[in-house]
Formats: sequence, C-alpha cells, structure tokens
Amino acid sequence: MELRNLRHFVALADERSFTRAAARELIVQSGLSSSVRALEKDVGALLFVRGTRPVRLTSEGEALVPVARQVLDAAESARQAVRDARGVLSGRLRIGAMHTIGHTLPFTSWIARFALAHPGVDVTVGQLPAVRMLEMVGAGELDCAVMPLVPPYSEGLEVVPLLEEPVVLACAPDHPLADGAPVTLERLAAERFVDTPPGWAIRVQADRAFRDAGLTRRTVCEVGEWPMLLDLVAAGVGVALVPEGLDFSLHARPAGPLRLVPLADAGLGRRVDLLLPKGHAASPAARRFAELVRRDCPAAEGE
Repeated sequence: MELRNLRHFVALADERSFTRAAARELIVQSGLSSSVRALEKDVGALLFVRGTRPVRLTSEGEALVPVARQVLDAAESARQAVRDARGVLSGRLRIGAMHTIGHTLPFTSWIARFALAHPGVDVTVGQLPAVRMLEMVGAGELDCAVMPLVPPYSEGLEVVPLLEEPVVLACAPDHPLADGAPVTLERLAAERFVDTPPGWAIRVQADRAFRDAGLTRRTVCEVGEWPMLLDLVAAGVGVALVPEGLDFSLHARPAGPLRLVPLADAGLGRRVDLLLPKGHAASPAARRFAELVRRDCPAAEGE
C-alpha cells in the first residue's frame, strides 16, 4: 500500500470531487483515478460509489478515512523526526479558530511569529463553529484549534486553557433592561433574541442554561457574524448574550452604543482553550505552536 495512494484517497474523501481533489494534489484526474483504483485493489474493496455527484464514500471507504489520516500523519511525523535532528520544521499547520479570536487573544501575533520562525511550514486558518472544530481535531482534519469550551472534550485531546470571561446581555440603549441592573434568565425568557448559529459555543451554553432552568426563549434572528449581530441588537431587533471580551469599539454601531448588562443567576461564561491531540498524536507543527502559546499566555502557563 503506497502512501501516495492513501493521500489521494483522503483528498478525494475531503473534496468529494475528482476535479478538486486532483487540483489539490497537483495531478491530472486520470492519475487520481488510477491511484484510487490501485488502493481499492490493495484493500480488496470499493471505496467510492461510482457515478455519484458529489462523490460518495462506500461504508468501507468511510471506515478507511480515519485510519488513512493516522497513517499519513504518522508518516509525516517520521519525516519530521529526521528534520528535527537537523533543527528544521516543515510540513503544514491546520488551525481552527473562532470568529472573535483576534478580539480577545493575540492570535494574529502568534500566527505571524510561528510563520516567521518556521518558514518551511504552510499555515492555514479556518474560522468555524466550535462544535465542528472539536469534531475536526478529533478526526485529524485540523492539527489544533483555538476555541471556546464545548464539553465534553475527548480524552485523546490535550487542553491548554487560554482565558475565561463572563457572558453578558447586550441590548439597545432604549431597551427597558438598559439601566444596568443584573437580569435573571426568567426575566429574559420573555425577550426576543438575536442569536448565533446552533454550532457556536455561546449558543450551546445559552440553550443549555435555559433548558436546565426549565425555560424557553425565542430566537427571532440568527446570524453567523458578530458585527452584524451587534448591529441588529443596537437597532432594537432583539437582545443577545455575548462574551464580555468582545472589542465593541472595532465596529461602530449605526443605531448608537450598546448597553451591556450582567446576568444575575446564569453563571454563564466563555472559556477559550487551545486543543490538540495528546503526545505524539499531535503533529510536530501543532506541538511547536502550542509551545509558543504556552510561553505567551499567562493562563496557559498556570494550567
């Protein structure tokens, strides 16, 4: 079984398109098809359902994907071990990040310093919902992720705490709750909410808090971007639960400044962690990035 064939198989499984997978691997489509057929011959099973668009994996193909990723990662670790002996880091670093990461942590500075210190590493950053990032780190689709806490974490993941901050209520200046007095969940149950999508960590936390309290709430508008959400709140469309650490000065509100109101009984807070596989299951680049973060972040040092 050739590593090249496994790599082409994973590319096709990711892209679900022969055209995109071939472009990603810098080969012609016929070469990709031949590589996949050779792998199917090696494992003795069809890995893709022929004639479907997008390309669909067979049950055997689904079973092979995580194992193929592990084999490719192990091969890269072996190559990196030799490079480490020469003091050179290369390969790639795939990082997941929440949409507001730059507002509360020096994430851009971490990326810049890592990229300049290790020019042989290609870095990609994807801003994704927290639940999806957790799945991707566990499946080997991301090398690490800087993300809000969405328990339970897998036992196979290393968790580096970065920061904790309270969650507060954001409302328009003329809203009845804008006087600043702490507000209870029971009082908020009657409000109209502007919300983030279900996969976002703060939405998961809020839904759980209301559910645990035996309360329901109405989401009248759902958006996947903090500036738009804050604009809608300022315009009076509804209220929102937001992390206190957002840099509200970065985006001027056309309808006026927002009011931030503490929560009286929710106990809601946002904790942000760096997640990566434990030990040698993590890529060399992820381990080196984690070392940089630990040196730079007081919360990580006090883990």
